[in-house]
Amino acid sequence: MFNKILIANRGEIAVRIIRACRELGISTVAVFSEADRDALHTQLADEAICVGPSKSSDSYLNMANIISAACVTNAQAIHPGFGFLSENSVFASMCEECNIKFIGPDAKTIDLMGNKSNARKLMIKAGVPVTPGSDGIIEDVKKARELAEKFGYPVMIKASSGGGGKGIRIVRNPGELEDSFNAAKSEAMVNFGDNSVYMEKMIENARHIEVQILADEYGNVVHLGERDCSLQRRNQKILEESPSAVIDEKTRESLGQAAVKAAKAANYKNAGTIEFLYSKDGSFYFMEMNTRIQVEHPITEMVTDIDLVKEQIKIAAGNPISFKQSDIKISGCSIECRVNAEDPDNNFAPSPGKISYLLLPGGGNGLRIDSAVYAGYTIPPYYDSMIAKVITKGKTREEAIIKMKRALGEFVIEGIKTNIDFHLDLLNNEMYQRGEFDTSFIASLLKSK
Repeated sequence: MFNKILIANRGEIAVRIIRACRELGISTVAVFSEADRDALHTQLADEAICVGPSKSSDSYLNMANIISAACVTNAQAIHPGFGFLSENSVFASMCEECNIKFIGPDAKTIDLMGNKSNARKLMIKAGVPVTPGSDGIIEDVKKARELAEKFGYPVMIKASSGGGGKGIRIVRNPGELEDSFNAAKSEAMVNFGDNSVYMEKMIENARHIEVQILADEYGNVVHLGERDCSLQRRNQKILEESPSAVIDEKTRESLGQAAVKAAKAANYKNAGTIEFLYSKDGSFYFMEMNTRIQVEHPITEMVTDIDLVKEQIKIAAGNPISFKQSDIKISGCSIECRVNAEDPDNNFAPSPGKISYLLLPGGGNGLRIDSAVYAGYTIPPYYDSMIAKVITKGKTREEAIIKMKRALGEFVIEGIKTNIDFHLDLLNNEMYQRGEFDTSFIASLLKSK
């Protein structure tokens, strides 16, 4: 086992990893930007080192500075969390060259699965169902138009190196195609340094279902059930739950087997997530693989009682997975609400600033808060707006919803705007309570207001 791990991240995920390391008896190194000097993760870690100015490009994305911080502090491994460098193959290679263990898959696998068009080809070869679409990248508008006519509108233009909902354009008719194609390519270049795009047939009124997998260095791969991530705004997840209200046991097993098959085809190691589109007719299609821990991993932990971050660390240290597929039991239902510093009444504009008062929801069976904020803390304007995750578990979905409403009702934060009331409106929506929603649900709600 490692003696010391550097966490190349910030916010609640950095705090989450530090706590897992502490329970494993591992010392931790936090990195921080100048804007995060007083952040909670810098206070909880055994050591903390500044890696640059406030802009993430100069600090949390500064690979040379982060590697140097690991070398100076004698950290044996780096946990990248999610976002930032977590799916950066160059960074994973740098870690390997410096004899520092990257807690995640190797660079080759990150490259393979990070390029969405290549990942599609691999899944087709492995026999995993994929959404109808292009065989690879689309070079020009003419080819895009030919394919759109072949598949039928609507289609989606998607960045090959995309993620986080960026570099995606929905095209509903031929008149929108050229502008959407060019916009997707431009956004892809700005965000990922790669303007290649591919096309998929848009499966309307679908659910976004993802399967958590773990894989070790000995060929063992297990899945830990599915998460329903259909509730999204602008392709950004807002509320997730596990298991999905619409997946039966037979389909759950098929999804799990497809996810394991996908991971084995990629020779995958560590924690990963296989994302699928689930249509109303019961069909499901591979979308992409996220080669990292996910924001919504706590709901899987709640229903399986397995600590995914600890498993990540153990696998990276060369240990086999500590359980078999037959040992995994899904118990109850868990829901996660992402609390963001944003103003829903002002088009969800970010709301950075000083937290003048904070009251987190009281404890109780089946409630977990993952956060890095405290009273007096100033939320900087440079990073993602998520400041907390509220996670509940109940014996039933109804009980998990009731607990979440109770928890959010107790959550008081002053000095900034948040989306807590938006979550409560969502939880009180009768269609949501019946499980009748898809990826267009929130957009429809906002449009109707």
